[in-house]
Order: sequence, then C-alpha cells, then structure tokens
Amino acid sequence: MREFTYTIKSKTGMHTRRAGLLAMQAKAFRDTNITVSSNGNTVKTSQLMRLISMDLKQGSRVTVAAEGPQENDAIDVVQSFFEYYL
Repeated sequence: MREFTYTIKSKTGMHTRRAGLLAMQAKAFRDTNITVSSNGNTVKTSQLMRLISMDLKQGSRVTVAAEGPQENDAIDVVQSFFEYYL
C-alpha cells in the first residue's frame, strides 16, 4: 500500500466537477483500490456522491491511499491530480 497526505489549497475545494475528474482518472486503475480519507471518513474514489459529501474545502487535510497491483502508478497519477487541481 502507498499513500500520501495533502492539504487542499484551492479556494473552491473538491467540488462536483473535480470529484468527477478524480473518479474518472482513478477508473483507469480497476484492480487497485484508491481511497480518500479526511476527518475520520474514508471513501473510495469510485463513490462520487460520498466523495462530494466529504465537503473538502481549502485547508482540509486528506490522506489518499492506493492498494493493489497498480498502486504505484495510481498514487502518482492521483497525487499529480491533487497538486494540479486542488
């Protein structure tokens, strides 16, 4: 398992469009479980509505974890996504 921790920098946080983009990118790694955790809640990136309901705003601290055969590639892609969009 690989993971990273990130603090949301974007003023608009994780809104619907960004959550959808994250879910689409994570779909490429079907054999790998990718989760986002914040404030005691953990959500799979494939669970779009639950991801949106986490209400991740500027300053929110999240931990993203990937476990599976493509975890290295998955974590690299998702980390780049967070750094670019959030």
